[in-house]
Amino acid sequence: MRTQDVEMLYQVRCQVLRQAHEEMCCQEVRCKVQRQIQREMCSEVRPQELSAMASGRRVRPAVSADVAGSRLIQTYTTLAERGEHLFAGLLGGSVPKQWAHHPNDDAMDATRGYQWFYHSHSPEDRPGGLEHGHIHLFARRPLWGRRQRSKSELDFAKLYGNTESSANTRHLLAIGFDPKGLPRSLFTVNSWVTGDLMLGAPLTLELLSVMALDTGYPEVDTVIESTVQLYLLELHELMAARDQALAAHVGFNKLEDEAMELLSEIAVDLDAKLTELT
Repeated sequence: MRTQDVEMLYQVRCQVLRQAHEEMCCQEVRCKVQRQIQREMCSEVRPQELSAMASGRRVRPAVSADVAGSRLIQTYTTLAERGEHLFAGLLGGSVPKQWAHHPNDDAMDATRGYQWFYHSHSPEDRPGGLEHGHIHLFARRPLWGRRQRSKSELDFAKLYGNTESSANTRHLLAIGFDPKGLPRSLFTVNSWVTGDLMLGAPLTLELLSVMALDTGYPEVDTVIESTVQLYLLELHELMAARDQALAAHVGFNKLEDEAMELLSEIAVDLDAKLTELT
């Protein structure tokens, strides 16, 4: 073999070895990065999310208050540019009929298990009120069915009297709106109002904090989601006040007592809340 051929083979061999070494180094770096990413992901997953993953439930991390505020502003800006009321699509351009559900069969998110409807009361039923109407928000059985026998739910059942219900929904929250279509209040009502039952505060707050809606009414869905995310801290107080109202009732069947309708309520001031974020 000629000297130049030997030299060429040597150079090729050296190049192959360099490439193999570089590839090994790159692979090691990739593995280190991958391990670091996995460690960071694990540190960011809350116990609630790990529990949900273990049980097969999909959990959508709650958005930050800043993101919720931005989404809310963008939604109302878009509606203003179109010259539309928040409930224009829901009401089909007509005025809401008192006591009627809008939509008729409720707005359903079949994938995630939430539903809601909008309705308004008669002026006589809300004397002096500035409310245009309100949304009742529910969780369907797949979201809470397996949790009925949990300690927190059994303790809550004792609070309201261990009443049974075959309803497939549990009422989470009501959101009052002013005539402009802006949220003005968050409140809870007694079970005779909605015909189902409530959930304990921990589970209610959990379901609200991870709520995502896709019911076919995107603007309304966004306003519900964003308002809840903006007021998560206040919702803890709302649920505590609800439970205090139930505990203070001395009657036998407190959930059916029509003298007790509104259990707890907090005011919503979006201007003030959004100013806090700036």
